[in-house]
This record gives sequence, C-alpha cells and structure tokens, in this order.
Amino acid sequence: MKVIVLGGDGFCGWPTALHLSNLGFEIVIVDNLSRRNIDNELEVSSLTPISPIGERLKTWKDNTGKVIKFFNLDIAQEYDRLLALILAEKPDAVVHFAEQRAAPYSMKSSRHKRYTVNNNLNATNNILCAIVESGLDIHLVHLGTMGVYGYGTAGMKIPEGYLDVEVVTDSGERIQQEILYPANPGSIYHMTKTQDQLFFFYYNKNDGVKVTDLHQGIVWGTNTPETLLDENLINRFDYDGDYGTVLNRFLMQAAISYPLTVHGTGGQTRAFIHIKDTVRCVQLAIENPPPKGDRVRILNQMTETHRVRDLAKMVAEMTGGEIAYLENPRNEAPENELFVKNERLLDLGLEPTTLSQGLLKEVTDVAGKYSYRCDRNKIPCTSLWIQNQKKHAKETVLK
Repeated sequence: MKVIVLGGDGFCGWPTALHLSNLGFEIVIVDNLSRRNIDNELEVSSLTPISPIGERLKTWKDNTGKVIKFFNLDIAQEYDRLLALILAEKPDAVVHFAEQRAAPYSMKSSRHKRYTVNNNLNATNNILCAIVESGLDIHLVHLGTMGVYGYGTAGMKIPEGYLDVEVVTDSGERIQQEILYPANPGSIYHMTKTQDQLFFFYYNKNDGVKVTDLHQGIVWGTNTPETLLDENLINRFDYDGDYGTVLNRFLMQAAISYPLTVHGTGGQTRAFIHIKDTVRCVQLAIENPPPKGDRVRILNQMTETHRVRDLAKMVAEMTGGEIAYLENPRNEAPENELFVKNERLLDLGLEPTTLSQGLLKEVTDVAGKYSYRCDRNKIPCTSLWIQNQKKHAKETVLK
C-alpha cells in the first residue's frame, strides 16, 4: 500500500512515516519544512538535535534498506504541484499532518492568527480538491484534535464525533437526528480544526471522499522504536512556551531543576496519548478505511485524561521538582471535567502506553540527556489570549 504523509517532517508526521515504512508501506513524505523555519523565527530549537531531512532519509535507508521519497511542497499554496504529485504517485491513502499545530503560536499576534488560518484551511481544502480532481479512490486520514469539543462537558462522555439529538416539530412530532458534536474551539488553531470537520463533511457528502478524522489528545513522549535506531532519526522534543506540550514541558523543567509551570489553578483536564500510540492509531485508521459511501469516520485518539496540576504533582514527586502556579494566559474555565469515549480504537487493537509506564524513562533518557541544549529564556509562555491580558502584561513590564 502506498501512503503520502503530508507534514512528514514534523513531530507526529516523522515517526508515523518511519513506522509505516518499517511495516512495509510505500511512503512518500511531503513537507515544506515550515516547522524548521518557525524554529528560526522563535529562535529556539528542539531539545533533541534534529538532522536535515536529507540526512534523516539517508540514515533510514542505511539502517533499514527502505526508501522514503521526499517532496518539498507547500500544499496550502502549490495546488497544481500537489495534484500532479497525487496523479503521479497514485496513493491508496493520504495522511494529513500539514497544519500549524500550536495553539499558543496561533494566538501570538494577528499575523500568526492569519498564517494559521491561511495555512491550515487552504491545506485541507486543497488536498480534498486534489483527491476529487484526481478521480482516484483515496482514503484521507486527518490528524485532528480533541480541542474541537472544547474542554467542558455536562457530565456525559464526549462521543466519537456525532451526537444523538431529538428535535420536536411544531406539530409535536419527535424526530431523532445525529449531528456533529457542537464545536467549541479554544484558540485560532482549534478553530481551524473545527472548520476542517465541515470541509470533510461537505466533500464526503458531495463527492464521496473517504475520510477518517482522528481527534487526538495532547501527545507526550518523544521516540518510537524506529526513531531510536539512530540519533539522526530522533524525533522532536519541543519545550518552549509556544510549541511545548504541557507534559513534555514538565519533564524538561524537572530535568533542569526549573519549577514546573502550572497555569491558573491547574484544574484543566486534558486528554493524553503517547507518540508510540499516535503512530499505531494512524496505522489502524489506514488499515480500516470506512466503506465507500459511508459518512466521515471520527475516532477519539486518546488513552487517558488527567488534570494539569495532578500531572505536575506526579512529575514533581518522581523527580523532586517544585511547582510554580502562574497566571493562565488562556481564556478558559479554571476547572473542567473531561469524559471521552475511545472504544473504537481500542476495539481495533490499540494497546495504550500509560503515563505510569513511560514517564520516568522520558525524564532520564530524553529530557535529562539533552538538557544542556535547553534555553531557559524560552520556557515561559508569552502568548496571551485576550487584549486585556496583553495590556496588563505590557503595563506590568513597564512598571
């Protein structure tokens, strides 16, 4: 089976491409290397050293004998090249990671908001257009986010994409319907993912495009068995205030004896998944496409939920670190519950990696090993969600 991995040089895309290649899939990576350019913009690098893409691919071939093709292409801007590539390669599936993935980065300024919208929405629409125009039977697997649901529930488990509702007509007749679970984005980044859902709904309804949308929790961990084969294959470890996910930030902060930064009360409940499970979930999605004519398949790609403050306590107790409670830069409720259904991926054979199994190994084998590369000045989050926060922060600096 041939698979094109869009965004295959990134944090989730790279280990996914290697995992699939190792299983015998024929892999083509498409990436415009934008994440590397954002590192230059932010003047911060991955905690782990990231080799050039050419060196990565050569090392993979040297270690496994397997060849991965690479095309430097901006799918949000270069539609004709994207279409030509699909017609030439004729993939069975396309995995779509090619979106700006950080909520804080999307909220830094008007420029960053516009970039995130332009990149993410054009990328998704272009790939759907190209699949339709190609006339090929291609299964699109998209990496979405649990954040499309928001982070508050009425005590019910968040379903996998669809919600049963009852509509009462003027005559009193009760009609059962199933709708997309109401979106409640918490940032411009999350907003683009909610729009992705509507793109998928439309192209599936109108053109019969087969789509699986994976609503993923926060990814923790760094490596998979494939990225551990050689240091040139190592995966990203982002720890900065824009791209560092909360648990990886805690692990790095503990490794350098920096207080674990908890924003607000730490009562925000989040869903989590290890990077090893991410690549496995994508594999399962590819191997189990929805039948032709079926609606968009939505799977909740997460394995467990935790409050942020509980995670901080867990890491602090494990490492002897301290916890620092800071003002929350996000416009969100200070406390929330989160109950999530994820039976479909478990039924397909996912065997989750739990925090209790992997936390200490991440602290010692990754965060500790590369802690000398950390720039402590890049740890604080500087993106603020609302104008009043930005004004207050500016006045505080002036004082």
